[in-house]
Order: sequence, then C-alpha cells, then structure tokens
Amino acid sequence: MVSTVLQDDPPSAHPQFSRWLVMAIATGVLLIMAAGTYAAVQGDMPALLGAILGGSAAAMATAVGTLPVLLAWQPPQRVHDAMLGFGAGVMLAACAFSLIVPGLEAAANLGAGPWAASGTVAAGILLGAAVLLFIDRLLPHEHFVKGVEGSRSRLVKRVWLFVIAIALHNVPEGLAIGVSFAGGDFDMASALAIGISLQDIPEGLVVALAMRTVGYSRGVSVGVAIFSGLVEPIMAMLGVLVVGVSAALLPWGLAAAAGAMLFVISHEIIPESHRQGHESWATGGLMVGFVLMMLLDTALG
Repeated sequence: MVSTVLQDDPPSAHPQFSRWLVMAIATGVLLIMAAGTYAAVQGDMPALLGAILGGSAAAMATAVGTLPVLLAWQPPQRVHDAMLGFGAGVMLAACAFSLIVPGLEAAANLGAGPWAASGTVAAGILLGAAVLLFIDRLLPHEHFVKGVEGSRSRLVKRVWLFVIAIALHNVPEGLAIGVSFAGGDFDMASALAIGISLQDIPEGLVVALAMRTVGYSRGVSVGVAIFSGLVEPIMAMLGVLVVGVSAALLPWGLAAAAGAMLFVISHEIIPESHRQGHESWATGGLMVGFVLMMLLDTALG
C-alpha cells in the first residue's frame, strides 16, 4: 500500500503540520459561518442557506464518526468493509434518485426532448467523471488501496497525500448537495443531505482508522477526518453559486456531480471494501446503504 520512495516520520516529528491542520479547520469553520450569516441576512437565498446547512450536517456527521478513534476502539475488518460498502450504496442511490433522475427532469423542463435530455445528462456524467480523473492524475495523493499516486508525490509529505486524497473524495458529495438545493426541490435535496450525512459517519471512522493504521497520532488522524468533512459545505456553496449563474447549468451540474460520485465509488470505495476478502460483508453493506437512501429519497422527496 505504501510507496518505498517516501519515508514515514513519527507523528511527533510534524508539529508544523498539526498547526496548519488546526488553522485550516478554523478557516473552514469561519468561512461556513460567514456564508451562513450572509445567506440568513439576505433572506432571499434559501438555496445557499440550505446547502450550507446540508453540507454542515455532513461535516458534523464525519466528525461524529471519528469518536471511536478518540476512544481507542477499532472495529473488526469485516465491519470496516461493511461500512465502506454502506457508503458506496448510499452514494449509488444518491446518484440515481437524487441526481440523475432530477437532472433528466431539469433538462426536460428547459425544453429538451427525451433524447436531448438523456444526451445532456449522459455528457454531464462523463464530464464529471473525467474532471475528477484529471484531478486524480494531476494532484499527488495516496490511495488507501494503491498507495502513492501523482507525478510530484516524492516532494510531498505523506500526511499531505492523505489530506489531498480525502479532499478529492469529498468534493463530489459537497457539490451534489449544493447543486441539489439549487434545483429548488428542497425535500429531495434534504433527503440527499441526510443520506450523505449517514454515510459520512462510517466514512469519518474509516478515514481516521486508515491514518492510525499507517502510524499517525490520534489527534492528527481525527483532525484530518474533520477537515475532510469541512470540504463538503464549502463545495456545497460552490455548487449553488455555479448553478445560480444560469438555470441551463442545473442538469449539467446534477449530472456532473453524479459522474464524480460514480468515479469515487468505482475508483476507491469498492476496491478498498473488497481488498481484505470480505466481499460478502461489503456487498451486504452496499445493499443496505442503497435501500436506505432509496427509502429516504422516495419518502422525503
């Protein structure tokens, strides 16, 4: 899993990283609070306020997921893999019911025929996946499965590789929440935010455990997981602002968010959940996650 070109320094050797991590978390919280205050004062920005609240709920869920690490509890590997599968299932259902189907409806509402609407959404899905693939290849980072990746990875401390990888993982989730609220169907957007928050609880635990496994301190592991959650409300705000430029971007935004999420599911989550030979547990978790998100979407949407 770990490339031999990087040297693992003990966590205590990186006090500067810990300071930067605290500053990054504080900055993210301040940005979210400032944007929420602005939206509340304006009063005419319900989509932005909803995106901030939905993204913040996901960030808080990620933080809650790190509590077992603070308490020094580590689940069995099969439970770990089932949690990963659960997250994949939630994301798959969110792609289908909360992003792709609304994207088709949004394109139709803009006057597109069946083939044009389907073509728009198909192109958006491929575009979202292609953008994330480009970023994945461009930025140095460390996968939990494949280890170090990226052309400049030798120049970056290993802990930063984890930070970049986790941030990439959470970008599509935040964008999906923002774009969904920008679509105006707050019931469906709320269902999506709840589903993503549910899968962020085990995701926060998985991220923190992964860093603990490779030798980082409890504080740094939890801090990185919390920071990864703060990416979501920031990306949710960005999703609302981008779609707000033109209503014609809504189907594209929904489809691109779905494509980016599908890329993460296939490229990272499912391979990791199967790596230790607990495919049945991972598949069971995926099925439960998919059904739960489907129920949330159809009941609340």
